[in-house]
Amino acid sequence: MEANKAALCDSLVVWLQTFSTPAPCKTLDDLTTGVAMSQALHQIDPSWFSDSWLSRIKDIKGDNWRLKMNNLKKILQMMVDYYSEMLDQQITGFPLPDLVAVAERSDPEQLGRLLQLLLGCAVKCERKQGRFQQLVEVPGSGVNECLTLCSCCFSRVHSSHHDAGRVTILQEERNSLLAENDVLTDRASQLDSFNDPSTPSGKKHSQLQLQVEQLQEENFRLEAAKDDYRIHCEELEKQLIEIQHRNDELTSLAEESRALKDELDILRNCSDRAVKLEASVETYRKKLEGLSDLRRQVKVLEEKNMSYMQNTVSLEEELRKANAARAQLETYKRQVLAPPPHAAAPLEHIRTNHNIYLSLNEISRIILERDSLKETIEELRCTQAQQDQLLQAGMFQTGSPAHDNLAAEMLPIEFREKFIRLQHENKMLRLQQEDSEGERITELQTQLEEARRGSSQLETEKRLNRERIHELQQQVEDLQKALQGQGDKAEDTCVFSDLGRVQLNEAQDEIMKKKELLDDLQPDSTQNTVKLEELRVALKKKDDDMRAMEDRYKMYLEKARNVIRALDPKLNPASAEIQSLKNQLSEKDKRIIALERECEQAKLREYEEKLIVTAWYNKKMAIESRLGGRTNSLVPSGQSFLAQQRQVTNARRAMSINVPATSSK
Repeated sequence: MEANKAALCDSLVVWLQTFSTPAPCKTLDDLTTGVAMSQALHQIDPSWFSDSWLSRIKDIKGDNWRLKMNNLKKILQMMVDYYSEMLDQQITGFPLPDLVAVAERSDPEQLGRLLQLLLGCAVKCERKQGRFQQLVEVPGSGVNECLTLCSCCFSRVHSSHHDAGRVTILQEERNSLLAENDVLTDRASQLDSFNDPSTPSGKKHSQLQLQVEQLQEENFRLEAAKDDYRIHCEELEKQLIEIQHRNDELTSLAEESRALKDELDILRNCSDRAVKLEASVETYRKKLEGLSDLRRQVKVLEEKNMSYMQNTVSLEEELRKANAARAQLETYKRQVLAPPPHAAAPLEHIRTNHNIYLSLNEISRIILERDSLKETIEELRCTQAQQDQLLQAGMFQTGSPAHDNLAAEMLPIEFREKFIRLQHENKMLRLQQEDSEGERITELQTQLEEARRGSSQLETEKRLNRERIHELQQQVEDLQKALQGQGDKAEDTCVFSDLGRVQLNEAQDEIMKKKELLDDLQPDSTQNTVKLEELRVALKKKDDDMRAMEDRYKMYLEKARNVIRALDPKLNPASAEIQSLKNQLSEKDKRIIALERECEQAKLREYEEKLIVTAWYNKKMAIESRLGGRTNSLVPSGQSFLAQQRQVTNARRAMSINVPATSSK
């Protein structure tokens, strides 16, 4: 059957040569370009197959089967449109040719189908009589085959337009021609041999053998390269495992460094606390040393208290006399119904004394408040100066501009704005307070001078005595607390234990004596007691406020220091090591990613090589199947194609065993 199709294709080629086209059309390879067929179609119907369409058919030099297939597609599409539009016929029953097989392998069967479509266009066009004349002039037995094709074409499309007698005659001629064609193809197959290089099949067979040998050589080379890449990939995997181990070690070292840093911070905290405790111990020792001075002062104060008691007794007697005189004065006032104008002077004097007393209390309160504010401001300045010294130690010189702008640069913007706003408010309040205090102090000083002139020396000494007693009571309480704390700490030492106990007992006895004296010296006036309690409450409130302000200031200062330490890498010695470790880890990660990419590329290349080998194997099997089993004599029995490839690969690997090592390096 294949021989009949090849003979039919040859007859159509002979018929196509009658058109005398400029392009060669002697062999099947000449027709695969499509140039000769397009020129023949232009001669058949120049109106449909025009010059513009003919110019789009490219003349191809070489074996570029893709360009050939492009030309054949244009020709096939134009012929199908010609059948449907010009001839008003559908070719659905006719199998269309495979253009890939025509362009790539010059398949005679598919090329014969394409030439049959061209023959149908020739015998059905407007000038079909001339085309029939050309068909009759075909030399040899090809005219019978061409006429048979024409009869088949007419029988498929116009079977209703021909009579039955003509169809029967044409079928008989077709059968006789087919029989003659079979005889001729048998003779041609007997004469043709693959071993004869002069025949076309022999030439093609030798070309295919050369291609197979070239593909085998290329396969050997690719398998050797594949082995090299496999060895290189294994080495890369080993390096990747080593890098991962190194990465794990570095992460463990980083965790250890973090733990050591935490321990270092804890030890620094403990050392700071130890320094503070040592300083407090030193202060308590100094207080114990100054206890003897306090005893002497207590004795002096006891003597003063005795004198004050005598003075109070004398003053009480004078007070009783004054009360008696006041009662007599009241009786005299009742007797006098209309007092003279100068009688209102004592009342005014009493009011003035009362106002002076209130003014003195207000002045003392304002002075205390001013002193407390000044102390607070001084403490804030000292703490700020200490902070600046700590931050600037060993970093900046005194006259540099960085020294002036250090606090402003290291503090955050929110704290900086709040600090400037508080400074401005403090300055404005200070100015207002100084102005108001200056005016009020001048007024109160004048009143104070007048009150001091009018007040008695006894009241002044009594007030001073009360204040001194209150201070001594506070000192005694502080001393008691200090001695108790020192007594708790001194239990561990054997040097100061007995001395501390004796001093504690003596201090407690003196405290009891002082309490008894204070009970004796306690004034009877309830008004003074109430005022004293109010002053104590106010003082306690001020102390609480000052402590709260100091705690807040310390908290803010500690937060600012933490922020500064976090922002400044120079103050954090472990941050540089951590940063270097982080950089090393990032470099290792990049290296790992690059190695993974190389490994993926190697796997892709290996997969591509496998696909190429599979494609070559399939192509060889197709070639062997086309050659009809003649190549089986060239292959040893019992071995497949892949077995031969493995044998050759093993032989080459034995000859060049050092090649993978050098390529992997």
